[in-house]
Amino acid sequence: MESGKQLTGTLAVAVFTAALGSLQYGYSLGVINAPQKVIEKHYGRSLGVWSERAAVMSENSTEEEEFLEAGQHPAVVMYWSLSVAIFSIGGMLSSFLVGFVGDLRGRVKGMLMVNVLAVAAGLLMGLCRMWKPHIMVISGRAVMGFYCGLTSGLVPMYIGEIAPKAYRGALGTLHQLAIVIGILLSQVIGLDFMLGNDDMWPLLLGLSGAPALLQSLLLPLCPESPRYLYILLGKEQEAKKSLYRLKGAYDPTSDLEEMRREKEEADKESKVSILSLICSSVYRQQLFVALMMHLSQQLSGINAIFYYSTAIFSQAGVGQPVYATIGVGVINTIFTLVSVALVDKAGRRTLTLVGLGGMCCCAIAMTVGLKLQNEFSWMSYVSMSAIFLFVSFFEIGPGPIPWFIVAELFSQGPRPAAIALAGCCNWTSNFIIGMTFPYIQTWLGSYVFILFAVMLFGFTVFIYLRVPETKGKTFEEIAAVFKKGRTNTEAQRTKDDTELQQLKTATDA
Repeated sequence: MESGKQLTGTLAVAVFTAALGSLQYGYSLGVINAPQKVIEKHYGRSLGVWSERAAVMSENSTEEEEFLEAGQHPAVVMYWSLSVAIFSIGGMLSSFLVGFVGDLRGRVKGMLMVNVLAVAAGLLMGLCRMWKPHIMVISGRAVMGFYCGLTSGLVPMYIGEIAPKAYRGALGTLHQLAIVIGILLSQVIGLDFMLGNDDMWPLLLGLSGAPALLQSLLLPLCPESPRYLYILLGKEQEAKKSLYRLKGAYDPTSDLEEMRREKEEADKESKVSILSLICSSVYRQQLFVALMMHLSQQLSGINAIFYYSTAIFSQAGVGQPVYATIGVGVINTIFTLVSVALVDKAGRRTLTLVGLGGMCCCAIAMTVGLKLQNEFSWMSYVSMSAIFLFVSFFEIGPGPIPWFIVAELFSQGPRPAAIALAGCCNWTSNFIIGMTFPYIQTWLGSYVFILFAVMLFGFTVFIYLRVPETKGKTFEEIAAVFKKGRTNTEAQRTKDDTELQQLKTATDA
């Protein structure tokens, strides 16, 4: 079989095992939403600011300080908001450590080590009734966010390094597929008649740590990244064994030769720190592209769509809008599968452009639908259709591609630092959107999606002008594309070589 085009059982197990971390990330993202009212009641009881009896009595009371719902009390609102926001804060902090953890003992052992955090977080939330639920849940969400910040970088890094070149895009997209499956799973299990009720909600939250247990059992069966073994550790024979395990019986000469050349480049540039990467002009183009790709994902308005979806479905006359929201989750999953099938045929750049352009049109349609739905009842269906199409376009390109394209844009030396920076950018922008969107929506009303349409148009133009196609290229060839744009003169080549040597000296020191 031709080198680089092997799909073996070991490779499938390795990718599946790594993607369990992504599944856990998606589940943790979505699980907190469904049982909100139930959790708020328990927060209110624990804080001593609300009770069922007081709520019943307040129905006939004229005193303003009585609250019909626990979620109306300022203390409960504060603790609930913290329960949601602390997850992103944990991810923001830990994303800087992705490179350190990945290089410390390897990608596989790195994923194994951080699973301790996921299990601890699951236990904190699952056993929250044993003490103060609001403290236990917030602590568990913080630890889980810290875990997810690490796994959101480690999983794409590992899959990107073990995937054959011909299938690197499809296998890289599985990270996003696992995330959306996790979100959908949390929506379904979180229904009231399943686990999203007064008795079972701690178990619902505690299950966040379950995939980590399965992953911990399977990770010892997974080969370490050959690129980590050869390029970082210089262990050629171990790298060759890992290649044989991942690809079966084949001639590894071309893969080893590519890694040898990349190792030579890595020896020149050495391992690059986050600060060095930010300051370096050599990697500025790649870093700018990587950060803009992640910003385009979070600033696209996808979170706003989920925020609006239930209200729009209710307006359209859907009796149970929660099931329509689950329908959006199903569409999420289906079109991520479409991306898996297309990404190595159509290419990363093409799918991202189609996705962003389609989302821009849907955002405009959403604005028209929201503005006119009170005058024309059928406009509600325009808005509802726009939601499904918006999510579909998102999952075709802008959703999955930023996660793995960063690993493709950088060579081995700066790759961990670049993934850490891109991950932090993603988590930070997610947190900012989550905190500011309610205020933006109050300010702009039904015109809020025009703001997202303008940003989507800007990102589409940027991708068209600045992002190269990486489909079917080796890491060395992708790096050469950016180097070609810079090293047009002998003076520039000399400057770049000098800067690389300074980076290596600084790192060695």
